[in-house]
Order: sequence, then structure tokens, then C-alpha cells
Amino acid sequence: MRAPVPAAVAVVLLLFGAGPAVPATAAPASRAAATVPCPKAQAPKVSRSPRPTPPQAVPQQQTVGGAALATRGLVAPAGTAGPPAVTATSWLVADLDTGEVLGGCGPHEYATPASVQKLLLTATALPRLDPKQVVTVTHEDLDIAPGSSAVGLLEGGRYTVETVFLGLLLQSGNEAANVLARLVGGTDGVAGGVRAMNGEAQRLGALQTHAVTPSGLDGPGQFTSAYDLALIARVCFADPTFRRLALTESARIPAQPALRKKGFQIQNENQLIYRYPGALGGKTGFTDYARHTYVGAAQRGGRRLVVTLLGAEPSPMRGWEQGATLLDWGFSLPRDAVVGRLVSPGETTTNGAPTASVSVGPAVTPEPRAAAAHRAARAGWVVPWPVAAVLVVVVVALLTAVFLRRRHRRA
Repeated sequence: MRAPVPAAVAVVLLLFGAGPAVPATAAPASRAAATVPCPKAQAPKVSRSPRPTPPQAVPQQQTVGGAALATRGLVAPAGTAGPPAVTATSWLVADLDTGEVLGGCGPHEYATPASVQKLLLTATALPRLDPKQVVTVTHEDLDIAPGSSAVGLLEGGRYTVETVFLGLLLQSGNEAANVLARLVGGTDGVAGGVRAMNGEAQRLGALQTHAVTPSGLDGPGQFTSAYDLALIARVCFADPTFRRLALTESARIPAQPALRKKGFQIQNENQLIYRYPGALGGKTGFTDYARHTYVGAAQRGGRRLVVTLLGAEPSPMRGWEQGATLLDWGFSLPRDAVVGRLVSPGETTTNGAPTASVSVGPAVTPEPRAAAAHRAARAGWVVPWPVAAVLVVVVVALLTAVFLRRRHRRA
């Protein structure tokens, strides 16, 4: 138990602007992370449409996976090299196998997903559909925004579900997204498929994700977070069929004899699989609202890591390149460098409260200076050393004066 502070010392503390220490329990460890901005690469100014207003974050949602993740700034393991500078407004790196979060920037900040939303559609539809099933494309399936990405499916064309998935993941086909959502939605069509996607997001613990369109085309009230994308990606990469599709470099869309149309070749747009050793695949995205978004995964040295990023600009590095440099950083960290974890499906309630114990390891701070401040706070005082030196002199003088006064009275 600490001794009480003498009144004279308290007065001096106030005069020099140093108040009593704040107990370590007065603020979560993530408060320190929030004061440290994320390393940012200088991106050129671009003309963009105004971004929609995000919903109000629920405090419990921001701590899903650990209290240290509830920050708008950088969260990284103490005593390790800092992450590279990227233009993404938020990002996260995690271990696909253990679920451990290695670091992030505003991991629970709301953002718009663009076509990485197709991973949520895949996580929802892939376990429910037979890849060999043949489906006929309808006129409504082709109802996509003019100029948006399409694989080239034809009204009245007949394709296997696997072909539609290849069009979704390799070429980001928005009409392919409509087809798959319609199949999942049954009699309720695409709307039913979107409801199923939102149900899957809740099951996974992706509580800051809400789909309005199956493709990721912007819609009011459609949001996600870097943390949520990691939850979704982890489920996708756990599926061997997804891993095979995500690493497919090219595929052929079959001819449609009844429509007198020839077949054609499509290529995987994710450059990570061509240029990053150990790449496992991922997904790209872009809209005017969302800017560039990206999810990618790779394996190295017996580890499988995933990176998610939102709100990036393509210069000085494109989205996949920013993902690659963050993966490099993740692989460089010690295996015990952890700041949180990805929750398991069904582990959280709708308000973010865990239904099972959440263990995220020791508290972390993002840089040595912040770590020193955190240790000082736990010791009981946060006082700059020049002020401390003056305090020592003043206290010694006061004690000397008291001693001399008592000695004079005894004489």
C-alpha cells in the first residue's frame, strides 16, 4: 500500500503541472495504442465520391478478439520492429491456423468492402451448393451497375456452379455474385442470399459486417472492418475447394451452343499468386466509396498468415503490394508476438460480449516509448525527469527546514 503524499509535495506537483498517477486500470492497454498513429505512405490526392457515414460503433464490438484491438491507431507487439507504411486506412495481419492477431491499424474501424465482400458470399454459398450443379443465368442476374466488373455470363447460358465461382473469384464478376446469391436465397432470390450472408457474418463473430449487395457494389448501410474480413477469410481458407479456386491462374468459360456463343478464357486478377512466394490466394476490390480493398494469404516457414486492408490508394503501392509488404512484416515477427486473436464461430453474441472466455495473452503497447510510459503508470507515477529532479530538491529543502525548526524548539 502506498504512503500518503505530503501536502507540501502535492502543492509542488500542482505547481509544476504533474498530477497524481492514474491507476493502470483506469484505461485499457489499447488506450496507449490509440495515441500512436499508423505508419502511412504518402498517397497522391484523388477526386472521390463522399463516403457514407458509418454506423455508431458498439464498445463491445470493438473489443472482440481482445481489448488491445479497440483502437483507431496502431496496435503491434511491444519490442518488435514497426510495420511498414501503407496507404490503407485500416488493416490487420493474423495467423490462419492459430487465429492469433499479429498487429493492425484500426482493426475494428468501419469501412466499405467493395469486392472483398465476395468472400462473405463464398463463405456462405460454397458449403451449400453442389459445384457440379448446372444453373441457367436469368435476366435479373445481369442487373449490375453499368461499367462494373463482370465475367461475361450470358442470359440463358448454362454453367456449372464451379464455373460461376471461378468467375466470381478470378474476375470478380458481379453477375456471378447475383447467380450464387439467388441460388442460396431460394424462393427469396438475391435478397434471401444477402440475408444468409448477414446471418453467416453474425455466426462468425463478424459483428461489424452488414451486406446490402452480394457483390460488394456500394449500398447504403453496407460496412465491414479489417478484423471482420480476417474472420471471413479464415473460414474461406479452411475450405480446400476455396484454396484450389483461389490459386487457379486461368479458367475457361464454356461455349454456349444454344446461344451461338464461343467460350473464352479468364485470368486470375490477384497478382499475389504470381509474384509472392508461398501465396495462397485472396481477393481484390475497388469502388469509388471503398477505394482499394484487399485480402491475401501466404505460407512461409510452417506459418500461414492472412492480411486484410481497407481504404487504400494504389500509389505508391497497389493494394496487393501493400498486402505483400504487411505479410513480410508478419512473417518477420516472433511466433509469440501476439496482440489479440480471431474468435471462433459462435463465440460472441450480437452485442460483442463473448460467450466463451477470450484469452489474448499479455497486454501489448505499440512502441518502446509507449511501453515505458505504460510501465511508469503501473508503478504509480508519470512524471518527466526534469520535474522529478526539481521535486527532489524542493522536498529535501522542506524536510531540512522542518528538521531545523524542531531542533531550534528543543534548544
